[in-house]
Amino acid sequence: MQTRQSIQCVTTLHYWLHLPEGYAQGGPTGSRGSWPLLIFLHGAGERGDDLERVKLHGIPRVVDEGMDLPMVAASPQCPADSWWSLELRALDALLDALLADYQIDPRRIYLTGLSMGGFGTWSWALRRPSVFAALAPICGGLDGPPSAVRMVERLKDVPIWAFHGARDPVVPLEAQTRPVEELRRLGGPARLTVYPEAEHDSWTVTYGNPELYAWMLAQSRPGAQPG
Repeated sequence: MQTRQSIQCVTTLHYWLHLPEGYAQGGPTGSRGSWPLLIFLHGAGERGDDLERVKLHGIPRVVDEGMDLPMVAASPQCPADSWWSLELRALDALLDALLADYQIDPRRIYLTGLSMGGFGTWSWALRRPSVFAALAPICGGLDGPPSAVRMVERLKDVPIWAFHGARDPVVPLEAQTRPVEELRRLGGPARLTVYPEAEHDSWTVTYGNPELYAWMLAQSRPGAQPG
């Protein structure tokens, strides 16, 4: 079950919040009463003030379809005519509120997004590289000129699993191969799954794959503190 929530900061963000089964009884075994947190950033087509649109794809959709997601999940909506990379302060405020109000394990905060949200995943992680235990950007990439790829050095210790369609006509595959290859050159735990026949929709198969969530849950930042 997901509920509607809002946070007022620089921008008002409305978001879906999923609490896992058993949340009220405390965290999963060995968690000291806290749960992993997954934040999902949608694509450009879901912007606006109709929160139902955020359920069209990704995490809110698979939760509504009955996936047993053993973590807290927050899925905010980007305002109309904006872009996730312009809403990073609002996302910071959202994360801070979630940590303050819910039983969240700060060592296990995961970030994923598709298309515009895939770009937002890279951008927000670069802004707060000490926060996220794992990233899963889908059909996204880095904003800015090719030289911006050097910035990913900040993420060389963060496990990253990126996904892209080889035939994507909207976001070139190179947008993700460049940062992933640079991270691998630096010795970082980054990998890229390319679907040979997929076009822009590389998210349906990805979010429907239980291996993604098992991989996320295996990632943790020992002693991590939000920063």
